[in-house]
Amino acid sequence: MTTLDPWGAVKIDNYSKLFDEFGISRFDELLGKIKNPHRYMRRHVIFGHRSYESVLSAMLSGKPFAAMSGFMPSGRAHLGHKMVMEEIIWHQQQGGDAFLAIADMEAHAVRGKSWKECREFGINEYILSAIALGLKPGAHIYFQSKSGNVKDLAFELGTKANFSELSAIYGFNGETNIAHMVSALTQSADILQPQLEEFGGPKPVVIPVGADQDPHIRLTRGLAYKVNMFIVEKRESAGKAFISVRGKAAPKEALSEIAKRTGGKLYEEHVDVFKQSFDEVESIVRETELKYGGYAFIPPASTYHKFMTGLQGGKMSSSIPESYIALTDKPEEGAKKVMRAKTGGRVTLEEQSKLGGEPDKCSVYELLLFHLVEDDNKLMEVYKDCVGGTRVCGNCKKYAAELMREFLKEHQEKREQAREGLGEFGL
Repeated sequence: MTTLDPWGAVKIDNYSKLFDEFGISRFDELLGKIKNPHRYMRRHVIFGHRSYESVLSAMLSGKPFAAMSGFMPSGRAHLGHKMVMEEIIWHQQQGGDAFLAIADMEAHAVRGKSWKECREFGINEYILSAIALGLKPGAHIYFQSKSGNVKDLAFELGTKANFSELSAIYGFNGETNIAHMVSALTQSADILQPQLEEFGGPKPVVIPVGADQDPHIRLTRGLAYKVNMFIVEKRESAGKAFISVRGKAAPKEALSEIAKRTGGKLYEEHVDVFKQSFDEVESIVRETELKYGGYAFIPPASTYHKFMTGLQGGKMSSSIPESYIALTDKPEEGAKKVMRAKTGGRVTLEEQSKLGGEPDKCSVYELLLFHLVEDDNKLMEVYKDCVGGTRVCGNCKKYAAELMREFLKEHQEKREQAREGLGEFGL
């Protein structure tokens, strides 16, 4: 059984297990419908999703949608964080509203970071890098501890969560401090905040994450369901299909209004609708719930990307600087790390020529795949030359190292420009 721990070092060897064990859907099934897909989509780095159809539908039809993610400011921002930032930025470019949370409450509760450290890491590591990568003004960047919306919503969500549920999802036990549990609810509030009235009300929202963060998605989807006033379900009785709307904490007059607007049959605690589509009924129910003071949350969607391996093989770990490249590493140091990285080459040049390399096991090729080469044809050329045995690891390392040096130099110049523009983001 695969275990997903949002706060641990996770390495997943078989991503296909996640489809069956956790109900994650295959992203490839949606790829053909996406205009100008991000390279992570094209290259199957994004492998799975939950309910991304809702976001894609809004994107294609020009309706409101949002993308959000959070970063725990407990260490240096690295290439793994860059992946999430780029996904948020891509969705902003497609017309979505972008939200970026600095999870300082989580860092304080889980990692013991001081509030001052959280502020410094949040701005200097994460926010500046996100802006340098292309996040545009209009994006909502905030610290959890400074957001009244998030803290109020977390408290409200807490009325629908209990220790048993959090324990089942996260493995919490008697030794887990209360602030750690609160931080989990705060992340759910982060995820649902884009749907508050202040930000335009209910809309599809996607959370791009690594698969280890799926417990947060599952918790939040469940809480969104629990705090809503109504449950809308497809039902069948005596061979006849219909839609049932059940009120949980809704005023009786709200249920009556739904019956009237849908032409449905009103019962004591539910309405059965026979003549309207599911989407039409959901829309009416959502409008009615908002009218009567409810949230009408749409369960958040998520996309899941593959993890980067450590530069020396195995897991990438923030406690092992040689296993990752930070976005604030000096360009020369980043290039040196590439030159020291583990490759998928053979032991000798003779074997390399005869058997070919193994790019799928090569951390240098992974850097090209994930970050350094945008042109798919160029990447395919590198792959074929490696497998064909005509590409030598030393030359490939030099190529990747130079690209990394150029990226870090340009990125850090843009970070300094971003520092001057923090005011445009309300910081």
